[in-house]
Amino acid sequence: MCLFRYADDPEPDEQGPAGLLYVPVRPGTAGVVLRMFRTPLGERTAVGFTAPGLLGTTLGADQPWIRLSTPVLRAIAGALGVGRLTIDPVFSAPAVTPLPAQPGGSRVRAVQGGMIP
Repeated sequence: MCLFRYADDPEPDEQGPAGLLYVPVRPGTAGVVLRMFRTPLGERTAVGFTAPGLLGTTLGADQPWIRLSTPVLRAIAGALGVGRLTIDPVFSAPAVTPLPAQPGGSRVRAVQGGMIP
């Protein structure tokens, strides 16, 4: 353990630089826009992947991406009010899809053991 602390030392919980990252994007009006995600606790986070295969495995092979350095991704996300950066997340929940309307106009949802109106 080092007894001295230097200004350029990373914080213990700060991930070191990962080089250029593969960053998921979506189409926007002026080009592409960074996709933001949420952690399991609901905090907004930017994500980056160290390999395109990891991005494809997590978000699907058709997910568009751009390459950004870690500092640039942090700066862009910070300007959007997002302070967290997650590198190589391994889980992503599928997008929520609305249930189709039932013939009587009421919506039902499936639960274990039956249907609840």
